[in-house]
Amino acid sequence: MKRRQLITQGLAATAALAALPRRALAQAYPNKPVRVIVPFVAGGSSDIVARTVAPKLQAAFGQNIVVENKPGANGALAAEYVMRSPPDGYTFMVGSIGTFAINAALYAKLPYDPLKDLEPLTLAVTTPNVLVAHPAFPANTVKELIAYAKKNPGKVSYASSGTGSSDHLSAELFKLQTGTFGVHVPYRGGAAAMSDLMGGNVDTSFQNLGAAIGHIRSGRLKALGVTSTERVRQLPDVATVSEQGLPGFVVTSWQAFMGPRGLPRDVLARLNAELVNALNAPDVRERFAQMAFDVVANKPEEFADFQRKEIARWRDVVKQKGLALE
Repeated sequence: MKRRQLITQGLAATAALAALPRRALAQAYPNKPVRVIVPFVAGGSSDIVARTVAPKLQAAFGQNIVVENKPGANGALAAEYVMRSPPDGYTFMVGSIGTFAINAALYAKLPYDPLKDLEPLTLAVTTPNVLVAHPAFPANTVKELIAYAKKNPGKVSYASSGTGSSDHLSAELFKLQTGTFGVHVPYRGGAAAMSDLMGGNVDTSFQNLGAAIGHIRSGRLKALGVTSTERVRQLPDVATVSEQGLPGFVVTSWQAFMGPRGLPRDVLARLNAELVNALNAPDVRERFAQMAFDVVANKPEEFADFQRKEIARWRDVVKQKGLALE
């Protein structure tokens, strides 16, 4: 009799547990520190997004949020690391258009598939690129740069945050459309590229406006043009590249959050909800607005659809321009 009662009580407890709302089960996550992997060195756009959002996540989760930089191979090293991490919500990453879209379009061999191996969490922000130069560089506009590059073939250098980044492809498109040639100097992130640019070790670079705008305002860099369709409110006196003789030259960069494929649905929903809340916090939106980051903060399925379209778009560009790499 006692045994039958124990079995009955056990079944009742199991049924009660199963009947708990999925939201309640999700609230058990997280119960230990969470790591956010950044695929570039500190100071670049991905790092800025991660470190701006981290305090909000920490307050919401009641757990430490550890931002960890793992630079290399335009985000491929970090993406592979996250791909191989347990899909439990305790390790995810923020990355760029290069990491989550352009790499797949540019490289024939990649250690991860951004569509199959990573789980979309949310598209965080978008921003145009800006063509910047060292203050002592002789050109002050896009037209002057084109004239100088044609007069001095092979003497103009341009830095990028890594081969396959949006700033790298911006420069490659610029060279193709203008018939100029420049020496590509890739770095392990935009911060390192801008550091050498400000030091006068390289001449020019296309950089995310959000990461470069502080250096432009301080006079450590000068802006020659922005890659948006219209002038940006943060730099109203800087003309677009399109209006300076290259119609249709538009490149929009973005940052997004992704985790390892196979996250439990409850954990995925909690992560998306807290990331969206953090990105939409008034002080976060204000800080991003000052840096020319436009907050998106959408649902995983919306970001997944956007990502597929971006990969297809850049595959077309790479094919048309013959930019594919091994």
